[in-house]
Amino acid sequence: MASHHTKAPSGRSSGTRVLIYSHDTFGLGHLRRSRAIANALVEKEPETSVVIISGSPVIGNFEFGSGVDYIRIPGVTKLPDGDYRCLNLNMSLDEAVRLRQSLILQAAKSFQPDVFIVDKEPTGFRGEVVPALDYLQEAGCRLVLGIRDVMDEPALLVPEWERKDAKDALIRYYDEIWVYGLKDVYQPLAALGLPPEVEKRITYTGYLRREVPPTPSLNRYPKITKQPFILVTTGGGGDGDDLIDWVISAYEADPAIEMPALVVFGPFIDRDKRRFFVERIARQPKLDVLSFDNKIEHLMQKAEAVVAMGGYNTFCEVLSFDKRTLIVPRTRPRLEQYIRAVEAERLGLVRMLSDYEEPRTPERMAEALRGLSSQPRPSEVVIPGLLDGLDRVQERLKALAETATTFAAPYHQAAE
Repeated sequence: MASHHTKAPSGRSSGTRVLIYSHDTFGLGHLRRSRAIANALVEKEPETSVVIISGSPVIGNFEFGSGVDYIRIPGVTKLPDGDYRCLNLNMSLDEAVRLRQSLILQAAKSFQPDVFIVDKEPTGFRGEVVPALDYLQEAGCRLVLGIRDVMDEPALLVPEWERKDAKDALIRYYDEIWVYGLKDVYQPLAALGLPPEVEKRITYTGYLRREVPPTPSLNRYPKITKQPFILVTTGGGGDGDDLIDWVISAYEADPAIEMPALVVFGPFIDRDKRRFFVERIARQPKLDVLSFDNKIEHLMQKAEAVVAMGGYNTFCEVLSFDKRTLIVPRTRPRLEQYIRAVEAERLGLVRMLSDYEEPRTPERMAEALRGLSSQPRPSEVVIPGLLDGLDRVQERLKALAETATTFAAPYHQAAE
């Protein structure tokens, strides 16, 4: 019988192995970002294998490139008061986190990645990735924290990271920190006062360019998409009611708005609100609706203009497809979308309409919708490296994989 310290089987493939932990207690943002990165990595290096660990209930609805697979761990969901509970299992949150933690650690041990990319939270949800970080660091795996351009306003981010020991974890574990944005737009970790040697580990990659999926959407698009139209999207839809309501009210108040609009709900919209919206939309000749499109990129490419909340993925998409965009950021529970929209408007990439300082009126929205057709496109502003994110990620991954000593050493010895 083999002892525990014999070298690993020589049947291991030669390609780089990447494990991605996708932090996703709510919405689609983290999952879609992780998918974009995973698909780009296998496209560049077809020998690569990427496994995404996610608790998202809708991960099975998305297409992944050849070389990418996922492990779905039991989901947790965020309640309106900011608390969490188990999504499907009848167990306490603590039990669910213990189960998730052991599945993540088991995946790390079995898959033996060369590089582990952790999304957003240095210690994962409630510290659940820490055992895997300990194990992989010991094994010589390269550890990367990947974060979006804007996390939250500094006044909230600093105490939150203190509470979670996130700053200590960042310093202790991570070889590199990838910020999927540009330094000129925003510096998400500036308020943390990181030591200079940790600052040196930060790479601003630029935004992650998006492509139209190779296969068509299975949705039948409404007739209004055959003419110039405005696409109204709220991403996952769990917190987009205000935006949808505001757009519908503009068309109700002002029948003279020229361009029609298509509203896409997203999978997490509240059922009763959805029914209410559908009834109102049915009465407006210039409005139509789709429940959810997991290939919304096709619609975005077709659209003349976009109205959206300004989450990270949507922002990458409107830049990639060069769309005139009106961002209506949410301002609760965090200001992330608002900060991004303010900076993007300052650079001339989008326009912003917010109820943060002025009340929401149908007239304000109607005026903003009318202004969309004459607004400049993002490409009219030249910002070097704006959409280079995936190229940078591919470069950094290659460099890291070459220095990883993970589980590779025994194979080199075996080959000699």
